[in-house]
Amino acid sequence: MIACLFIATPVSAEDMATKDECLAMCKKAAQLAADKGTDEMIKQVNDPKGPFVWKDSYIYIVDLNTKMVVAHPIKPGLIGKDLSGIKDIKGKMFFVEITNLASEKGEGWVDYMWPKPGEKTPVPKSSYVYRVPNQPYALIAGIYY
Repeated sequence: MIACLFIATPVSAEDMATKDECLAMCKKAAQLAADKGTDEMIKQVNDPKGPFVWKDSYIYIVDLNTKMVVAHPIKPGLIGKDLSGIKDIKGKMFFVEITNLASEKGEGWVDYMWPKPGEKTPVPKSSYVYRVPNQPYALIAGIYY
């Protein structure tokens, strides 16, 4: 019976992103912007088969001036949307917290509820927020619990 529980687990530990990976991927995307420009960074982040989608995680990008999503490889319908009015299922206005953190401190972690890719039910998520140096963009990548 216990073996069945392990077999039924849809995502193993090695298939789950880590906090260190989220931090490294955000910094890698920021370096891409420095090396090849923000247009190339946005293009690569938007690619669902690109380098910024891995395991059960991905990066998305927010323009801090407009509070709009400019890149999202999993939910492209969010591109061009201002998410500052959305709340998670617990009522937390996490997007406001994300943009404030990026604008005020430049980087850090925000906890909220969000569905895993391909699922509808929100679960706890912790996202690393990293402001691209000298740019109005925040890179966000998270882990699910």
